Amino acid sequence: MLFLYNLFLFLYSLLARFYALFNDKAKKWVDGRKDWEHHFSSTLLAGEKRIWVHCSSMGEFEQAKPLIEVIRARYGEYKVVVTFFSPSGYEACKNSALADYVFYLPHDGRVNAKRFIEIVNPTIALFVKYEFWYYYLAQLRASGIPTILVSGAFRGEQVFFKWYGGMFRDMLKCFDFFFLQDEVSKTVLDKIGINKNVIISGDTRYDRVAAIARNVTAIATLDKFKGNHKILIGGSTWPGDEGVLSECMAMMPPDWKLIIAPHEIDVPHVRKVQGLFKDSILFSVLNAGNTGQEKKVLIIDNIGMLSRLFSYADVAFIGGGFQKGGIHNILEPAVFGAPVIFGPVYQKFVEARELATLKYVFPVNNAEEAKAVLGKLIADDEYRGSISYALKEFMRNHTGAANTILREIEQKGWLK
Repeated sequence: MLFLYNLFLFLYSLLARFYALFNDKAKKWVDGRKDWEHHFSSTLLAGEKRIWVHCSSMGEFEQAKPLIEVIRARYGEYKVVVTFFSPSGYEACKNSALADYVFYLPHDGRVNAKRFIEIVNPTIALFVKYEFWYYYLAQLRASGIPTILVSGAFRGEQVFFKWYGGMFRDMLKCFDFFFLQDEVSKTVLDKIGINKNVIISGDTRYDRVAAIARNVTAIATLDKFKGNHKILIGGSTWPGDEGVLSECMAMMPPDWKLIIAPHEIDVPHVRKVQGLFKDSILFSVLNAGNTGQEKKVLIIDNIGMLSRLFSYADVAFIGGGFQKGGIHNILEPAVFGAPVIFGPVYQKFVEARELATLKYVFPVNNAEEAKAVLGKLIADDEYRGSISYALKEFMRNHTGAANTILREIEQKGWLK
């Protein structure tokens, strides 16, 4: 299995270099790792105490933020080193004030992992949710550095729990503590003998979206576009979602509008979205003289607004559920009490499964099902209001994971 893992690493790196010849994202992945030893050594200052936080991409960094914030508030003498696997995560977060250093994670391998740990020399390492790299985890264990999984989520169908997953189980055994999202994760870990230093702390994303909701500010141009209408927000949508939403438009009454924020905002895709929604206007053209009030659909053609957009939602349609990777973060609209509709690919998301079971959010398989759910939510204000109240209560009852994690870290004496 280790031979196959090394073969995978080699082939992945080879393919990345090939795609870098004509793909901008792959080029950033490759270029961001060039001469990394010199870059790290010349950037990190001598004599620092450091905490290493590894995130696969931007979503995991959002998950890490509440924990980083409470650590920094109490342990300001530590420097926070954040690494990313993906270019999208790195590019979005490289200037974050929460991190003292932001790097690409060097390609996994015995030599790279050893040099990385020697150079960064973290007091503690935090891996967020998932993404497990064999040589890094083995080197952390060999170096005696406490290694923690934050907001972990496991399912029985994952490779760790298969007969051929021995090497992956070895990766899990390199962790000193597991902070998990739910009971299912705890149960499947117990079945492979991992039952010490395991607690259900919840998901730090609840803390994150709660903080966003507390500090949300109005967007004047949206206030004017909205007027007295109720709003359906389509958040981080892909083509499959946009097709479903376009069919839903035919049944929306005059007092409802759609605000849609596509996942991809390159010009060709935005034009396709405009083609689907004829009575639409782009956010970028709104101004004091062009409020878009007469339009039925507003297309958000920038990034960075989505979490604030959801404060306008009476109902939300979250994108990604018709894609292989699955849905965007449904907690962002849920914290504002917006009932959420999404496509069928959601099973790996703990909060989506739980909220769907409670019937506070609504997975659908196609446009017909989406129209049926949306129709009921639009027509019955009392029904929609009851879900909104229940969602807000649910969200309030699930915050506090970051403080729980920090207390346990302190009790173990891993930060001093």
